Amino acid sequence: MEAQALKVESRADLKRTRVKKLRTGGNVPAVLYGNSLEPRPLAIAEAEFAKLIKASASKNILVQLDVAGDPQLALVQEIQRHPLSGAILHVDFRAVAENKPVIVSVPVEPKGEAYGVKNEGGLLEHVLFQTKIKALPKDLPEIIFVDVSGMRSGQTMHLGEIPLPDTLQVMGNKGIPAFSISLGRAARAEAAQEKAAAAAAKE
Repeated sequence: MEAQALKVESRADLKRTRVKKLRTGGNVPAVLYGNSLEPRPLAIAEAEFAKLIKASASKNILVQLDVAGDPQLALVQEIQRHPLSGAILHVDFRAVAENKPVIVSVPVEPKGEAYGVKNEGGLLEHVLFQTKIKALPKDLPEIIFVDVSGMRSGQTMHLGEIPLPDTLQVMGNKGIPAFSISLGRAARAEAAQEKAAAAAAKE
């Protein structure tokens, strides 16, 4: 994941009146913490940050903060919004180091049309929508796309079976289902016939 440059300003005054004035001027209060840093109050331009969010494919956004010439790599940890207007009220940045792995939740999306859907009448069931991974900041993917084109009717792909580069480490139970293809009509009919034949053989 490429870090996006974002200019920020230090914010020393934490009084509510100052914060209100800050928002009125088109800026948003923020804070930078983590990686052994003391929490550092910041201010960012709302329009610039909103543009950055819109251009991102997922909620995981890596930024290169510039605080008066002092660079700091960080992840957008949390965005607080107004419940009615959706306006950005506050942003939390988590400081990270280039050479230290981080753990984040990444969306999981299918890619391609499954054989079992196209040719066998099955339906694709998307079971796992996101998973936690561990990686260096530069290796973090915005989205994990999984090629399901080879999946057949009745087949299930588990988390541990998703092909990933060596730079990514999956966290958690690798045996949980990620995608499955339900049995198509022909496969269900065949299974029913086999069941009936087995029952008849026992009589």
